[in-house]
Amino acid sequence: MASIKPPYVCINCRLTNRLSRRNFTASARHSEILRPATAPKPTPDVKSIRQNAELYSKNSVERNYPSHAEYPYKILELSEEARRLDQDLKSPRSRIKQLEKTIAKLASSARQDASSSASGEELAALRSEAQQLKDESHTMTTRRTTCTEEIQRLALSLPNLSSPETPVGDDARLVTYINFDPQSPPEWISHPDPSRSHVAIGTALDLIDFTSSATTTGWGWYFLINEGALLEQALVQYALSVARSRGWKVVSPPSIVYSYIAEACGFQPRDQHNEQQIWAIEQSDKDKSKPQRSLTGTAEIPLAAMYAGRDLDASTLPLKLVGASRCYRAEAGSRGVDTKGLYRVHEFTKVELFAWADNLPAGETPSSPSSDDLFTELLDIQTEILTSLNLPCRVLEMPTTDLGASASRKRDIEALFPSRLRAPAAGAESDLESGWGEVTSASICTDYQSRRLGTRVRGSSAKDSRFPHTVNGTAMAVPRVLAAILENGWDEKRKVVVIPEVLRKWMGGLEAIGQKS
Repeated sequence: MASIKPPYVCINCRLTNRLSRRNFTASARHSEILRPATAPKPTPDVKSIRQNAELYSKNSVERNYPSHAEYPYKILELSEEARRLDQDLKSPRSRIKQLEKTIAKLASSARQDASSSASGEELAALRSEAQQLKDESHTMTTRRTTCTEEIQRLALSLPNLSSPETPVGDDARLVTYINFDPQSPPEWISHPDPSRSHVAIGTALDLIDFTSSATTTGWGWYFLINEGALLEQALVQYALSVARSRGWKVVSPPSIVYSYIAEACGFQPRDQHNEQQIWAIEQSDKDKSKPQRSLTGTAEIPLAAMYAGRDLDASTLPLKLVGASRCYRAEAGSRGVDTKGLYRVHEFTKVELFAWADNLPAGETPSSPSSDDLFTELLDIQTEILTSLNLPCRVLEMPTTDLGASASRKRDIEALFPSRLRAPAAGAESDLESGWGEVTSASICTDYQSRRLGTRVRGSSAKDSRFPHTVNGTAMAVPRVLAAILENGWDEKRKVVVIPEVLRKWMGGLEAIGQKS
């Protein structure tokens, strides 16, 4: 067991002060979110945290959760206090049982000899001692329960442990390129053209309508019209077809979930900038006693919850799902340069990949693909899709500070957007770095989500039970990919957007959008 990190402060002293919390983490909302009796019971790996407190503390700092760095040590202190309380409770409980037997005998004797004042005094003294011990036991029991609940809260607040593959710090690691040779980039990179933006192209070709959406809903929404609407459906169908060809089961999930389900999946109400991430649905006064519901930011949440509180037979794994849904993000517009057009919007269509893999104990031979294998498969699907769409992309291994609470490892694929390129200074080359924008991500979440959702793998015996690993990834983030197609497929001479060949069968055979020469 790791030693207590100095300086040591006794747990009773700590109790006089509230434990520090980031107001955008699950820990800060845990007591606020109503969980019905039917909700899956979260089971954090407290034993692992106790045995590796230093590792979890260091991981919190690396994951940009600095205020959580003390939590593992607080869990150690609380666990030790709970253990002492268990030991301290044995003596009074044993004494209470002895007293109760003695009191029962004396009470019986007193009834037979009502004139004995001595037995009456002794009985009163014994009852007083028993009551005092019961009060002390109740105080200790209450304190032990408080310790246990606080251990649970702190453990659930910690982010997942990062994979050894994850770079520590703020900088992503370049893995490879797709449809792009940095030694021979497209000619237009040297001459950034603001008119080559999907906003300008989509408006000119009557594909996107931002003016009407500003009237109907506000900033951050949009209408896709004419071939733009067809292109959205083509992208969804193409992504589903690629996933299906690899054995992924198609699901149409809901876009509304209980808030505690989103929290269990690692999605926070607010981000590290204290900006709102998830929209909660307003409840009437008569529904205040019911669990809060939220709009989902990704189909990952309802797909993960499909097997919440249930056992999966080991023989059914891996279980691979792909679902298209509408997604809702409250943070659109929070990062300036990313807010133009379709890149960062409040509502969009996305095709999500989600899977469960068995999590066998060390030394056992796996009979099905591991989470690492499924992670590779996710990346293969993403690469196939983006390669066939002719989009120049780069693949990045994301650093610790970029990972959400649930991910142990994450890879992003970024497309090159002509409109995002900054114009070079006089005599300088174009700033290629500014042109990249994320279009997909893939994550391994180990057992973080399954522990919080109560999903288990059932083995050959009743005692043979474990928490599966989960992986997830984007098959198609429609608005961003659509924007990338408009910008990269733009033919300036013909004033048309060339439609990738793989999409044409869902576009009525259309080869290009716009004027045809």
